[in-house]
Amino acid sequence: MHHSGNELINPFKLLERVGIMSGWHVADLGCGALGHFVFPAAQFVGGEGRVYAVDIQHVALRSIEEIAKREQYWNIRPVWSDVEVLGATHIAAASLDLTILANNLYLSRHREAFVEEAIRLTKPGGLLLIIEWKAEPTVIGPSLEHRLSQEDAQTYFTQGTLTLEDSFEAGDCHYALLYRYNL
Repeated sequence: MHHSGNELINPFKLLERVGIMSGWHVADLGCGALGHFVFPAAQFVGGEGRVYAVDIQHVALRSIEEIAKREQYWNIRPVWSDVEVLGATHIAAASLDLTILANNLYLSRHREAFVEEAIRLTKPGGLLLIIEWKAEPTVIGPSLEHRLSQEDAQTYFTQGTLTLEDSFEAGDCHYALLYRYNL
């Protein structure tokens, strides 16, 4: 069982801090089977909003679909994609108010393409939320050599179109970076 570590993060507090609003379109790129951010985001955005649960694992998307049906979330759309391929994700370009990359950048083998894809989907004025394991020993989590320090993570978001709005601790084991996409 891959331990994503998302359960160490309070998604409601995090999304509130980011300023998520009713009616927003949100995507979680590499959402995982539990939809740790998907379901809280769906509660915030409401019936007018939309949450795309994006993953390369069909089993993860099936899990999200089952939970969404059972709990009656009609605003969640599972989307199969390899987010490391620019242009692969079937979501309209420049349509997202918030794009979430949680505990996935450190795993990515094609980080530049992953970041480009996230930016492509985000609308001008929209936000990108990056959450990663702190590059220091924590009770659980990947081995240190696999982690991405905050400084290293920021090197993938140096495009002139991005402004770092906020950086903060996201629980004991993670940090968060919040970027705004300006054309």
